[in-house]
Amino acid sequence: MYRMYRYLAVVDSTNQWMKTRLREVVLPEGFVVRAGYQEAGRGQGTNRWESERGRNLLFSVLLRPEHIPVASQFVLSQLISLAIVHTLHQLLPDEKDAFTVKWPNDIYWNDRKLGGILIENVLQGGCIKSCVIGVGLNINQTTFYSDAPNPVSLKQLSGHRHRIKNVMHGILHHLFEIYSCEADAIRAGYARLLYRREGFHPFYSDGKGRFEASIVRVDDDGRLVLKEKTGDESGFYFKEVRFLV
Repeated sequence: MYRMYRYLAVVDSTNQWMKTRLREVVLPEGFVVRAGYQEAGRGQGTNRWESERGRNLLFSVLLRPEHIPVASQFVLSQLISLAIVHTLHQLLPDEKDAFTVKWPNDIYWNDRKLGGILIENVLQGGCIKSCVIGVGLNINQTTFYSDAPNPVSLKQLSGHRHRIKNVMHGILHHLFEIYSCEADAIRAGYARLLYRREGFHPFYSDGKGRFEASIVRVDDDGRLVLKEKTGDESGFYFKEVRFLV
């Protein structure tokens, strides 16, 4: 499991804290930092992550996946997505079928967002020298103030509070268990958990506007391949297409 653990009441972001320490000292694989509150928490790109103080799970874990080729680094996103969803299955088994991963790595319950992931890699000599995986998961927050359209928390789903650290322990347990699996097995597990993995659904891209398509596959480099009803296939990288929820 994890080798070292640090809890911080307040931090700019756990990913930023980890990256700063990596420039100063050598941290072991499996180092974990968790925060009660992030002053500058963010998601992918320029997205911000709303979290009420002390109510949600905010942590980062360090991996040193030098065995994973740079061209296949998306498997790290798939790895942590699987670990989170497997943990949710154990916490709320009656809702098992409702938990999915919205490409590339948003954690969903039905059509509502439960969590997000931010992965930041340092590459060196064709290898992944270090990987900082940041996780934000809504646990005990019940009122959301931002303009995010569809947030939900574990407490809203279960009706009771959850111990935040215990949820983190579950995710880390699954993470390091899956970490030793073959990449193809991780990719297959991720594919089975994809949000809207069956049927045709609405999407939007700048090039196409609104269109309906079905998910064909996610390539090793993270490209989402969609097929329209005409049979035409198109591939999209992150931020090139979005689901219309």
